Amino acid sequence: MPKKFSPELRDRAVRMVYDRQAREGGPRAASIRAVAPQLGVGEETLRIWCNRYGPTEPAGSGEPLEEENRRLRRELAEARRANEILKAASAFFAAELDRPTTK
Repeated sequence: MPKKFSPELRDRAVRMVYDRQAREGGPRAASIRAVAPQLGVGEETLRIWCNRYGPTEPAGSGEPLEEENRRLRRELAEARRANEILKAASAFFAAELDRPTTK
């Protein structure tokens, strides 16, 4: 006969999984494997709870997400500039290699 778990335990378990995943990163499965034994819940049961009761959007207000988007856009622009510089440098050095040497 399957065990009955209280809704409070389910909520707490799902929160623990998502909190650990946000804190340490990595796949959700790793967080589930770490949290399930602590609560005496099966990994598959906890996975089902996370799929069913887990947050559909990130916790918190939209402000941190907007800040992250701004930061990522800045990083993308910087990476594109660096990429253009590297393309120009590689073209310059490739042209240098194609020139005949006079020795």
